[in-house]
Amino acid sequence: MPKLINLIKQNFPLKKYLFIVYLFICNAVSAQVELIGISNPVYDFLKRMQITGVIPDYNSSLIPKSGYEIVENLKLIKDSFNLLSKTDKKMFSDFEKEFEYDMYKSKKLQYSVIGNENFSNIFNNDRQKHLFFYFDSNFVFSADIKGALSQRNSDGDSLKNNSILLGDVGIDFSGTLFNSVGFFLNLKNGNIVSGNDSDISFAAYTDPSLRGNPNFYFDKKNYNSFEGHLRYQTNSNWLSLTFGRASLLNGKSFIDNLFLSDNSVPFDFGKIDLQYKSLSYSFFYGSIKGDTTEIFPFTKQIPLNSKNIVSHYLNINFSPKFRMGLWESVIISNQPFSFTYLNPVSFLTSADLSTGKDNTTENNSLIGIDMEILPFKNISFQSSLLIDDLTFGTLFDDDSLNENKFGWQFGLLWENSLNMKTAVEFTHLDPFVYSHRSNKSTFTHYELPLGHSLPPNSDEIAVEFDYDITNRLNVNFLFRHQRSGEGIIVDSAGVIKANYGGNIYFGEGDAYLRTNNFLDGNRVNRDFYTVNVLWEPIKQYFVEGKFQYSVIDNVSTGKKFYDKYYFASLKINL
Repeated sequence: MPKLINLIKQNFPLKKYLFIVYLFICNAVSAQVELIGISNPVYDFLKRMQITGVIPDYNSSLIPKSGYEIVENLKLIKDSFNLLSKTDKKMFSDFEKEFEYDMYKSKKLQYSVIGNENFSNIFNNDRQKHLFFYFDSNFVFSADIKGALSQRNSDGDSLKNNSILLGDVGIDFSGTLFNSVGFFLNLKNGNIVSGNDSDISFAAYTDPSLRGNPNFYFDKKNYNSFEGHLRYQTNSNWLSLTFGRASLLNGKSFIDNLFLSDNSVPFDFGKIDLQYKSLSYSFFYGSIKGDTTEIFPFTKQIPLNSKNIVSHYLNINFSPKFRMGLWESVIISNQPFSFTYLNPVSFLTSADLSTGKDNTTENNSLIGIDMEILPFKNISFQSSLLIDDLTFGTLFDDDSLNENKFGWQFGLLWENSLNMKTAVEFTHLDPFVYSHRSNKSTFTHYELPLGHSLPPNSDEIAVEFDYDITNRLNVNFLFRHQRSGEGIIVDSAGVIKANYGGNIYFGEGDAYLRTNNFLDGNRVNRDFYTVNVLWEPIKQYFVEGKFQYSVIDNVSTGKKFYDKYYFASLKINL
């Protein structure tokens, strides 16, 4: 045995390898490695700084980002601090407090409730408050309490009269270990303080986070959720690996992404990200909720054991004025795991077609390309093209039986010196876009669209005004006008004779019944007027209000429906 040990020592110098691993881990730049959630207002701030030319190389098409990447951009903004407006300077000061340790390795402006006797600081307007905060040379950790109380009401022809009061409390744990491994965990528990079954249905219909939470409408009293991830990052963030549950955004849209949006709820995934100079690449393989397997009476329920998504996105900054992205995604049903899709350096559609299955249409593949151009300071144009299905042999045929399905989008963004953002966006979706013939591989998660909120066989013009009146008071107005064609025709025997392709959950009949022209079917026009107000009277204490008025015009039947609803919420984040 001693001879064997000596042989191992001679051929495998363990100390040498441990020393190399130690250097690899500890050479990383000391900063937050964990991801910063997509709802953080820092992303809107960084986008404005990009459009105004302060950080021209910022890439907004891959979100969320790590604290390290956000801080690197904040440091660049500080170098041009004199170029900022008065309100932007105050907003920067708020973010400077939030990311103080990562920027300056200091905790002067951090306040930890645990370990302090002066509880009056929980209302301090100039401190970043935590339940607990700790750091040393190898470890940074924070725990934060979140709470919310929200009153929600509706009135109208389709929503009816509803009133519900919701309360929830949660806790966040986040930290970075050895400057290279980050973690985040959010645990939340909510309670339906008051409201009946109708009120619960209304709340789920108007809030994706509740609609994607089965506990909310099954338990009808309590509900809970969590998000969390573990992330490894190399020095300078050229490579990162993430495993966990979170919301992901892909695309250059200004209002609503065609590729991957925030219209659904977080899902589980494993992700690899690569960055080098003007190139950014992201690949992930995830598990999503298999849903909408039955549309009575048109199709019977089909067992769905699993539903996965694989996707990658490459962004290239050709210059500060022009950038382009390439995106691809495949929805995989009834195949729990396959190494075929786990190759980050591949053409996913080709990989899907080469799986050897008899039916190559079982899964749903999509391809996209987008670009952003900044011709002048404060102005940006973006265009996006989504290809759901493409058959070159029938591309220009009048009778292609819906074999070619496209979505496209054009947008304009203007940031002015008064801290007002104006965005205009036009979106078009062909019939059956995002849907699928098998009804198992729709581009959805918990019956919520992973891409744009617009239904297939529709178009939309959206106009948004976003005004930061102060660094703590924001008003947002969004107008959306939509046109849709929908409906399914069946004969007396229940056989489908026509599907106009307006239902994302039902794509049967797209390639064998008829060729659909755009807006064929029962015409429906929709107008949505939405106002959001967010006020932070004391740092990390929020008052939020939302009001939406909608008009649904069923052109084919001559009927109109008028609805309105509002939210009034109090939130705290300590």
